Amino acid sequence: MKYRTKITAAVAGGFALGAGVSSVLYAQAKPPAYIVAEIDVKDQDGYGKDFLPKAQALIKDAGGKYLGGGTNKATGLAGAPPPNRVVLLQFSDTDAAKAFYAKQERLEADVGKKYASFRAIEIEGVDQK
Repeated sequence: MKYRTKITAAVAGGFALGAGVSSVLYAQAKPPAYIVAEIDVKDQDGYGKDFLPKAQALIKDAGGKYLGGGTNKATGLAGAPPPNRVVLLQFSDTDAAKAFYAKQERLEADVGKKYASFRAIEIEGVDQK
């Protein structure tokens, strides 16, 4: 009887350890993702009233975080000067960033192009050891 108890405990312990390790590996498999957007705003008033609230709602709905940027918040260090608006967003992973931008792209095409031109780059984060 003691032998069966030991085997059962060993199997249960191995299962628990394996489940724990696989969850850690899965968590490490998807680093955060960032979107850097360069926005050349041509109509500040229309952009602020018609486009920006909708874009901010999309960021929030997609689980994104607004990390920095805005109007005249970027300083060029090398190359051409930055546009009048640069934004940095963070998402849980590249899938979330791409899903957000698919919706954002439609908003830019429908509303945003009236007020600005856009350039966006998605960047996969790295493990911070």
